[in-house]
Amino acid sequence: MARSQETFGKKEQQKKKAQQRQEKAERKEERKANSGKGKSLEDMMAYIDENGNITDTPPDPSKRKEINVEDIQLGATRHEPVAPEELIRRGVVKFFNESKGYGFIIDQQTQDSVFVHINQLTEPIKERDKVTFEVERGQKGPSAVNVKKEVKA
Repeated sequence: MARSQETFGKKEQQKKKAQQRQEKAERKEERKANSGKGKSLEDMMAYIDENGNITDTPPDPSKRKEINVEDIQLGATRHEPVAPEELIRRGVVKFFNESKGYGFIIDQQTQDSVFVHINQLTEPIKERDKVTFEVERGQKGPSAVNVKKEVKA
């Protein structure tokens, strides 16, 4: 009689694979039993309460708020026009390098340092000159434009 070709290791592997198939079939049946198929529309419905939280209870009609369509604002807020006198600021030149073409002005109102480029000057300036200027938003922060020396009275 010939010896069986199946070894102990092969038998263990076959048992292991059969066990895995069985577990997989059980998980599949469990998923089928717990699936949402066949639920009614009401069971699947979700609501958002007045605080923005998701809930399964419908909202209370007595807590309903009326919203005026004109009150809804889309986009950025509109700024009221500012008088040109308010845009002009006063300051003192803290530093200015003519060879490089830039410097800084100390704003008297806010005590902030404002960058100024030589292209924004209407006349040559030097350190400690009193100037008037307008502020614009530059690439790296506030930038002075339309810079003029203050006339001495």
